Amino acid sequence: MALLKVKFNQKKRVKLAQGLWLMNWFSVFAGILVFSMGLFLKIELRKRSEVMDNSESHFVPNSLILMGILSCAFNGFAGKICYDSLDPAKFAKWKPLLKPYLALCCVFNILIFFVALICFLMRGSLDSTLAQGLKNGMKFYRDTDTPGRCFMKKTIDMLQIEFKCCGNNGYKDWFEIQWISNRYLDFSSKEVKDRIKSNVDGRYLVDGVPFSCCNPSSPRPCIQYQVTNNSAHYSYDYQTEELNLWRRGCREALLNYYSGMMSSMGAVILLVWLFEMSVMVGLRLLHTSLESITNPEDPECESEGWVLENSLKDTFKSALENLKKLGKFNQVQAGAEGAEGEEGGKTPAITTVS
Repeated sequence: MALLKVKFNQKKRVKLAQGLWLMNWFSVFAGILVFSMGLFLKIELRKRSEVMDNSESHFVPNSLILMGILSCAFNGFAGKICYDSLDPAKFAKWKPLLKPYLALCCVFNILIFFVALICFLMRGSLDSTLAQGLKNGMKFYRDTDTPGRCFMKKTIDMLQIEFKCCGNNGYKDWFEIQWISNRYLDFSSKEVKDRIKSNVDGRYLVDGVPFSCCNPSSPRPCIQYQVTNNSAHYSYDYQTEELNLWRRGCREALLNYYSGMMSSMGAVILLVWLFEMSVMVGLRLLHTSLESITNPEDPECESEGWVLENSLKDTFKSALENLKKLGKFNQVQAGAEGAEGEEGGKTPAITTVS
C-alpha cells in the first residue's frame, strides 16, 4: 500500500505545481537567510579568535554558509522543474533527473537537520575552547612589546568592557598571573623584590585587576588594587561587600552570548528544515502524479500521486534486501576474479614420450 496516496485531476496538479513553485522561491530566500546567519556568526567568532583555542568553533558557521548556498541552488532548480511541469513537453526532459534529484534532496534535508542539532550541541566544545583561549590570552596581557602579542591587552580590555566581565572564571583569575609588564616595575623597590622572591616562578603577583574590570555604575571609586586587603580601604570588606568589579567571568559571558546566538539560529534552521521537507514531499507527489497519468494525450484525466510506492515498512525491507544483494554480488565478483587468477597461475603439464 502506497504511503500518502492522493488522487489528482488536472486542476489539482496545476495548483500543486504553482504552489510548489512559490514555496521553492520562498526556500531560496530562506537559503539566503541561512547563508547570512552563517556569515554573521563567522564574523562574530573571528572578532574574538584571539581568545579561542582552536578553529573547531568555525564548523557551525561554515556549515550554515554551505547549507545556504546548497538551499538556493536546490530550490532554484526545483522551482524551474515545477514551472515546466505545467507544460508536458517541457516536463518530459526533467523526468529522468527527478528520481536522482529527490534522492539528493533527502541527503540535503538530513544534512540540514544535522546542522540544526549541532547548533544546539556546540556549547560543550565552545566552553573548552573559550576556557583555554582566555587563559592563554590573559597570560599574554602584559606582552605589549612582544611582536604578535602587543594587541592582546587591548583585546582583553575591550572584551571585559563590552561583556561586563572580568577574568576567565572571575576576577580572582588575575591574582594568579603576572599581568603587569616588567617594563613598569621598579626593581629597586623592596615591595617589588619581596613579591618576586616570594613566588616560585619569580613572577610579580598582586591582588589587583586591570582597569577594564571596574564597574562604572558603582557608587564608589573603583577598588582595582589590594582587592582582598580590607585595611587598605575605608569601610570595606571584600568578602561581604558587593565589589565594584564585574563578578561574572568572561568565559561565561562569551559562552552565553554565542550559545544564545547558535540556539536561535538552530531554531531557524529547524523551521527551514520543516519547510524543505514539505517542499520535497510536494515535489514527490507532483512527480508521481504526472508519471501515473494513464493517457498522456488527455491532460484532464485523473492520476494518483504518492510519497512512497509501498508502505514505510515494505520500503525499508526492500532497501535492506537490495543492500544484501549488492553485497553478495560483490562477493561473487571477488570470488570469480580469484578463481581466474588461480587458473591463470597454473602451468600446463608437459609429457615427454621416450
